Amino acid sequence: MDIFELLLRPFTMFFDKDTDKDTKRDEAEIWATLHRHLQSILTGDFATYAETSTEDLSVYEMFLPHRLDGLDLHRFFMIEHCSAGTGEGNQRYDLLEPRLRRYGDTAVVSYTFLLTVVTPEGIRHRYHNETRVLVRRDGRWQVIHVHKSPAAPSQKTG
Repeated sequence: MDIFELLLRPFTMFFDKDTDKDTKRDEAEIWATLHRHLQSILTGDFATYAETSTEDLSVYEMFLPHRLDGLDLHRFFMIEHCSAGTGEGNQRYDLLEPRLRRYGDTAVVSYTFLLTVVTPEGIRHRYHNETRVLVRRDGRWQVIHVHKSPAAPSQKTG
């Protein structure tokens, strides 16, 4: 035991040792909810999308000039028009530079979303920046707000 630990020992009774475990558990639940939510979009699984979203979900999409509120328009896009994912070839998503910040029962997750699609013509990548806000209601995490923006293309050097 070093001198620092020895000096702090009398104060450790004031710290809740379960807080770290709770924080890690909550963060794991947030990430699990987010991944279920994103996968439901790619597969067109509206039931899971609705389960992982609040009824009053608001979204800023890059292709629309204003905010979308509620799940009805998402149901329209996902089910009736199959706009989720690409519907072709093998696809996967990756979250580049993911960041999670917690504020009580609210979580803000930001990342660059990379979609990779493998088709007979080759591999294609699409990407954009996203922020998703989640809230904990009735003991479960749900997405309440989404904001998407274009990611600047990487520049070639040399």
